Amino acid sequence: MSQSEKAVLVVGAGQMGSGIAQVFATYGWLVQLVDSDARQLERGKKRIEESLQKLHTKGLLPDTPSLIMSRLVFTPSLDAVWTDRTFWKPFTLVIEAIIENQAAKRALFAELAQKVSSETILASNTSSISITELAREVPHPERVIGMHFMNPVPLMPLVEVIASPLTSQDVRTQVMRIAEALQKTPVPVNDFPGFVSNRVLMPMINEAIYAVYEGVATVEAVDQIMTLGMRHPMGPLKLADFIGLDTCLYIMNVLYEGLGDPKYRPCPLLKQYVAAGWLGVKSGRGFYTYDS
Repeated sequence: MSQSEKAVLVVGAGQMGSGIAQVFATYGWLVQLVDSDARQLERGKKRIEESLQKLHTKGLLPDTPSLIMSRLVFTPSLDAVWTDRTFWKPFTLVIEAIIENQAAKRALFAELAQKVSSETILASNTSSISITELAREVPHPERVIGMHFMNPVPLMPLVEVIASPLTSQDVRTQVMRIAEALQKTPVPVNDFPGFVSNRVLMPMINEAIYAVYEGVATVEAVDQIMTLGMRHPMGPLKLADFIGLDTCLYIMNVLYEGLGDPKYRPCPLLKQYVAAGWLGVKSGRGFYTYDS
């Protein structure tokens, strides 16, 4: 793959999207990061700059932060991606990292499919949504695949690679190789609700919420038992706050509706917190309280 071919478009400059953009730029890709929210785009840029500086201080980067930043272009709208003549095209790969909502992702993929080459791989960073559903109405659905990075993206080695029955073997192979070139460990899984990571993780978080809801223990006690007794680096309730309680609820609903098993029923306390706007770190309050 020549330098001109190593171009990726990342849609969504939130915590996941900016992390994905950073990793691709770190390993030599030319990256266009787009977000229609100007404040989100600026926060994403700042997040990348700060992360690169920390990693550089620890000697963990293959290039200088300034060289890595030179591979990044920050774009305020999807339309501007195709009117900006300064960027390198065509894209080998597009990764969406927008809100965890099936309708929004399907609409984005439909729009992208009209703009990019039929050979461009369309990847979703979804943590739970069916890749088959995202691919179903996209021209050339064989190029649609899931690349579920873990948070924080620059530090976590895992990428869940989710192929639908429509995904071609060639695209699966390409994506596995791309992830390996980013110094990640790609693990292939099939397209079922929640895949593997969230099918295992989210019911644990939901059960921890039930323990609080039913008065078994306090928030702090539940987290302390899991960190000290099970050697988890972070308790499930604090982790839920970092993921976002709205995202946790969405994933639990995907599991509950997709698998039809009552064991995936979201805890009423989780629903109540989301309804109250207590979404965790991003809102300043969840199971814990956070400063701005």
